[in-house]
Amino acid sequence: MITARAAATFPPAGRSVATARSFVRDTLQGWGFADIIDDAVVLTSELVTNAVIHAGTSAEVLCLRSGDTVRIEVADRYPEREIPLQHSPGDMGSPDRESGRGLQLCAALAGRWGVEYSPSHKRVWFLMELPDRPVGTRSAGPSLPVALLPVTDGRVRVAVIQIDGAATVSAWNEDAGELFGHQPDQVIGKPLTDLAAWPHTPGTSTGIAEALQLSRWEGSYGIRNAAGRVVPVYASHLRVRDTDGEPSTVCLLVRDHERAVIQTPLRLPAADTGALPDSGPADPFEVFIGSPAPDDLDGLLQRTVERARDMLDADAAFLLLATDDETELEVRASTGLPSARQRFARVPVEAGPGRYGSARMPAVHEDLSVVPGAVPLLIGTGMRSVVTVPLKVEGRLTGSLGVAAESPDRYSNEEALRLQFAADRIALAVESARLGELERLRRGSLSFLVEASDLLAGTLDRDQTLALMAQMTVPTLATWCAVYTIADQASDPFLSYVLHEDEDRIDGLKELLSRIAPPDPVPTPGARVWTAPARAAQEAARGTSRRSFDPESMSVHNTASSVGGETVVLPLVARNRVIGMLTLGRPADDHFRQEILELAEDLSRRAALALDNARLYSERTAISQSLQRSLLPPQTPEIPGVEVEVIYRAAGEGNEVGGDFYDLFPIRDGAYGFAIGDVCGTGPEAAAVTGLARHALRLLAREGFSGPAVLERLNAAILDEGARSRFLTLLYGELWPQEDGSAVLKVVCAGHPLPLRLRQDGTVEAAAEPQPLLGVMDDLELYEQTVTLDPGDVLLCVTDGVTERREGSRMLGDDGLAEVLASSTGLTAGAVAARVMRAVDRFATAAPSDDMAILVMRVPGLQI
Repeated sequence: MITARAAATFPPAGRSVATARSFVRDTLQGWGFADIIDDAVVLTSELVTNAVIHAGTSAEVLCLRSGDTVRIEVADRYPEREIPLQHSPGDMGSPDRESGRGLQLCAALAGRWGVEYSPSHKRVWFLMELPDRPVGTRSAGPSLPVALLPVTDGRVRVAVIQIDGAATVSAWNEDAGELFGHQPDQVIGKPLTDLAAWPHTPGTSTGIAEALQLSRWEGSYGIRNAAGRVVPVYASHLRVRDTDGEPSTVCLLVRDHERAVIQTPLRLPAADTGALPDSGPADPFEVFIGSPAPDDLDGLLQRTVERARDMLDADAAFLLLATDDETELEVRASTGLPSARQRFARVPVEAGPGRYGSARMPAVHEDLSVVPGAVPLLIGTGMRSVVTVPLKVEGRLTGSLGVAAESPDRYSNEEALRLQFAADRIALAVESARLGELERLRRGSLSFLVEASDLLAGTLDRDQTLALMAQMTVPTLATWCAVYTIADQASDPFLSYVLHEDEDRIDGLKELLSRIAPPDPVPTPGARVWTAPARAAQEAARGTSRRSFDPESMSVHNTASSVGGETVVLPLVARNRVIGMLTLGRPADDHFRQEILELAEDLSRRAALALDNARLYSERTAISQSLQRSLLPPQTPEIPGVEVEVIYRAAGEGNEVGGDFYDLFPIRDGAYGFAIGDVCGTGPEAAAVTGLARHALRLLAREGFSGPAVLERLNAAILDEGARSRFLTLLYGELWPQEDGSAVLKVVCAGHPLPLRLRQDGTVEAAAEPQPLLGVMDDLELYEQTVTLDPGDVLLCVTDGVTERREGSRMLGDDGLAEVLASSTGLTAGAVAARVMRAVDRFATAAPSDDMAILVMRVPGLQI
């Protein structure tokens, strides 16, 4: 039965693919299907791309929820295009073929999928199910001799605390009061996090608030008792819901050293329920079983180190996983070690002197002070004796498990054998969970990079590209990010953009980074560690502690605490040139995972190309705009006794000059020339003829030629351009203001829309006669006409972009323009131009497709 549905339709445009991905992601997130979002988004992206790009039709996306199952359908309106035929069952052909890739992904990622046809639609659907998440299951352990049972130092108290959906305490039993000294009325209604002394189990990234949302969780943390002291506890959380459907969490807590009371019982395979061969009675800690679900890697690893620590009564334990090339080990879980030895720190596989210098073999060190550096992870921790054993699967090193104690001579070969036996039993489960996590990361990375590429390709603005680079990395890949750019090979790197996941720390981070030299622009691919920010953060923290309180120093100090972790630099290389560096940082004592660094490297390559494209676009746009501005008149001169107003709009994005142009310039004392013209076409080619015409008009007019002579010589110049020539319509005139307040004009209208004269009584008439346009015939015989503008008269000159403004089959035309002008009696030149432009804009809803120029000259009325 369908319990929820969501549908959306996306137009046949490239941007629809990203919009469809966001729609599916938001829908599944709202339904609580986070585990399958990455796979569903990848499949939706491919199928919507097929619809809107390849089929060229709109795409209809439908999400249907039924229990723990989601069905997603993508339909297009191209039913004639059939799916690629399978060569054999389960065979979708070569992955390199040009078609059918979307269906290959469906076959690989979805539980079920199919294609349905109708007369008007083709619908591809796939079905996905949530992975099994067993809740509340426990298994029985073997019977044990009394001597092997855990020892307690008195009555064991188990605190039972219930937490409601708002994360506040709703129940508090008697043992909880005995353990922590708080009575029920003192804690009920308060958040459990208010009582917690530690934010999370050491060595994991799961906080208590997050743990309370999980179906099941076990681990260590601390609770403050009534006296303010921290009581270390071991807790087991189980999430349940009551008969009304309201969720809550039941927490069982014991003192940390009594953890065996509530730890998930260890399970032996059926064949091993008795004693182990040749080893006497079975020790419960001899067998490691990962109680968490197989894909819960962090829980499995943390549970493993907890068990290892208990098994050998150690002060600390740690587990490291090997990198793919088996040259380094990465810390993934630990207990009892300081934070500096925590997750994702790396140590080499081959390290230290002596016989046991490799993690590939079991090793026992009775006293680390004798062989300093034998276990790099434990340097400076106070641990003296340690035993480490490898985790191997089919002979390949997959990790290392170790336990350590603060006193020397605690471990022998017997303990090493016990730990190795346990490691051998858990190695396959750990490797399986690691591969599952790696696969999920790769799928998530694919979705992340697809969306990042779409975002970066969607802009050519440099500042917006920088902002996108930072916003995609924070907080997904890093806690903070800084982007350095390099203008050219002779320039030093410049700090261009800084972002921190805490906005209040951005200014402090920028101040801190400005105090240190930027990283070297090394073109070597891959991430390299940059230690300067961590050193600067430590110096800033020490300096702040010595100074008296002031807001600026405290801001730097707070920022320093979040910059003290690992910092890496990735080069931004585009077209074989380093154009900048992408710097990523983590908080104090934190390290980057290798998978995150590889993802950041992929992102940096895409971001570098996008940034360089934005740079090239900005440079070419600046050059184009500079050249275009040189084609416009530098300024409009003041003409005594005549008001002048000009409005100019060039068609096309980024164009400031097109095929239409205007000019108004002094010829000699008391005489002014004016022109308005239209070159055939738009864009740069038309703009080139515009420059020729405008400069030639000024030169010829100032040489004393009459209007017809000026245009005849301009016509010859245009024809001399040969194949590059374009025909030109032009209205050219000369104006002489008169002492009586009027103005005399001599005009030549060469194929251009006729100028319109508005008299004071509201009548509108053409002020010239049409003559042949320029750039077509060799021999032109042009003549000029004299027009006298009386006080209050207006002369309106426009290009055909105004009169040919269209809305469907309707056109503004000469008559429409005359009506607008007739309603402008008594207005100033600026008001007349604005009214005409407003009428043009309102005539049609679509953006203008042609250049437009409006030139208005008005002789003011006589002052009485």
